[in-house]
Amino acid sequence: MLAYVFWHRPHDYSALDAYERAEIAFHRSLAHARPAGMRGSAVFRVAELPWLAPSLDGASTPHGGTAEAEPHGAVAAQAHGGEAGYEDWYLVEDYTALGILNEAAVAHGHRTAHDDLARRFGAGAGGLYGLVEGELAPGLDSIGAASIAIWVARAPGIERRGLEELLSDGMDPARASLWRRQLVFGPAPEFCLLAHESPAGAAPSRLPSGWSARTLARDAIWHG
Repeated sequence: MLAYVFWHRPHDYSALDAYERAEIAFHRSLAHARPAGMRGSAVFRVAELPWLAPSLDGASTPHGGTAEAEPHGAVAAQAHGGEAGYEDWYLVEDYTALGILNEAAVAHGHRTAHDDLARRFGAGAGGLYGLVEGELAPGLDSIGAASIAIWVARAPGIERRGLEELLSDGMDPARASLWRRQLVFGPAPEFCLLAHESPAGAAPSRLPSGWSARTLARDAIWHG
């Protein structure tokens, strides 16, 4: 099982309602006519995107207005800092299905929804992850329900080593899942642990020297 994860921000923080509507419309379009091998998708608001630098998008401050804090929670609250944004998960069965999704996203049937969202896009970065441990319910329920994402990374020059057994220590596989980066598309962390609470294995005091764990809360706005 693979997950393509895409982090992004709008180019105009004063139009978050329209951006979210476009986001959900695109994901609903994919769910309505699901490409072969695609298992589901989910969209989250996240309060910060530490690996997507504000300087990349020119949207570190709102354009043409003030973001609305009430309906958008953490995203609108940090819009002026340029760190908040969105996180999309696209779940596919294998690399073949990933290629099919890539083609289908801009093909007939999804093109209108995709282009509407693309017009509002400001900056983004992606990562590809493989499922290491944990049960994944149909419809992406376990991903959509997980309230936190724990991102584990290593500093430059630190030796790569398998941390799967350590990170999964104390993890309930029925309510959490561990993912490992498969390809390097950008500054994506090496591991991701989706859960309701941080398991013992992800505690900073247990990680080897040079490795770090960052826990980010997220707010699901759509999954299916």
